[in-house]
Order: sequence, then C-alpha cells, then structure tokens
Amino acid sequence: MTPTPPTSPSSADTHQLLLNQTWTFSSLSLFSLPLHKAINMIAIRSFVAGPKSKKSGKGAGDAPKESVLTKEMKSTTVFGANILKEGTDPKVLPDSEYPDWLFHLVDKRPPLSELRRKNVETLPYEDLKRFVKLDNRSRIKENNAVKAKN
Repeated sequence: MTPTPPTSPSSADTHQLLLNQTWTFSSLSLFSLPLHKAINMIAIRSFVAGPKSKKSGKGAGDAPKESVLTKEMKSTTVFGANILKEGTDPKVLPDSEYPDWLFHLVDKRPPLSELRRKNVETLPYEDLKRFVKLDNRSRIKENNAVKAKN
C-alpha cells in the first residue's frame, strides 16, 4: 500500500472548519456567527482615547470652560447661523425688520380632538384646512391598522 499525499482542503471545507472553531476577540465570542460577520467584527478599527493625566483628583482642567463671548456679543449676533465657508454670522435685527408671519410660527395650534369638538362650519379657514389634513391622516392610519390585522 502506498501512502496518499496530503491534499489541501477545498474552500468549502476550510470555511466549514473555520465556522466550527471558536473565535474570540477581546472576550467576545464569535462562535455562532458566519465567517464574514466574524471577520467584520474582528476587522473593525477602534480608536484609542488620548493619554490620561497622571494627576490625582480634580484639577483645573476638569472645570467647565467659560465662554469667550460677552453678553453684548450674544445679544447682537446669531452665532452658528453662518453655513458658508466665508462670511460672518448674521446680526440680530429689531422685531420690526422681520415679517409678521415669523412670530406666528411658534403659536400653538389646536389638536384634532379639539377641532372635532368644534362646529366645522364656524372654523376659520386655516383651522378648517388643518382639520381636513389631520382627519385624513387619522383615517389613513386606521385603515392601515385594520388591513394589517387581517
């Protein structure tokens, strides 16, 4: 009898052997994961935090940093509103310089339940338009819920 030379396992055999192995990475068991997910988890790059200070206790670096902006600067400029690479933040203008509709954006509008209690014929146009929109939305949600149960 002549000995047979060792053969290299096929890729499917290698894949099965690797799946049967228990892979651990920093105390994370990857045993039941497919090979491509296990490799992805191992190959995830993580970043190390910067060096920790050797001081014991709280130092001056732990205190919250004070803003370099003065109260006058904060009240006259909208900081962070400039989205362009070049340019400056816009200045705060007096209320008379802004359009009237801007101040009504934060007004509370009545919910659908309150609009249903009122007489539809006496509602102002804006509230009537809101009522129709919210009522349609709620009917669509109800119909979808009924269809989902069947």
